[in-house]
Amino acid sequence: MPFANIKVPQAALSTVQKEEIIHRITDIFVDYFSEAARPHTMVLIEEVPDGGYGRADEVFIIPEAYRAAN
Repeated sequence: MPFANIKVPQAALSTVQKEEIIHRITDIFVDYFSEAARPHTMVLIEEVPDGGYGRADEVFIIPEAYRAAN
């Protein structure tokens, strides 16, 4: 079963954007493995809360301007 795990900042994507990512990634797996992979493909989008990740010793908080409007 193809599996993709995507981690994004909490509230960065709208529901519609998450659905689009799921469909596109599924299509990519189908391109590689054939249409038989579609019903078995799992795409998991995990939202990481503010302060739950960082880069170069900097804890990241998503700016309000980048939050998705649901």
